[in-house]
Amino acid sequence: MTENEIKLKAIAALTALRGGVGTDYVSSLLGEVIPDEFMVPVGAQAREVGLAVLNQLSEPMSALISGLMLAFEAVADAYDETAPEAPTEEILQTLALELARESE
Repeated sequence: MTENEIKLKAIAALTALRGGVGTDYVSSLLGEVIPDEFMVPVGAQAREVGLAVLNQLSEPMSALISGLMLAFEAVADAYDETAPEAPTEEILQTLALELARESE
């Protein structure tokens, strides 16, 4: 799967969530970007196996995160153009503070 295809899956997942589709569907959609099989060196130690899997996961996960960020930026830019009472940065700061309080 190409990087753009993975980004499209991320955007489709966000669209589905906002459209009220169940989380099972979204999980399935996002699961399509994770490899079903991993190649590891024969006779590899646990550390080598872990690094091989991590290396094979990093590209699709990076593309997935990039797609989510791309979608967020597009929505945030459109929202900010409406001259909202609270700009995107303020909403994010409030969310971060709420999460920080919950972590205490």
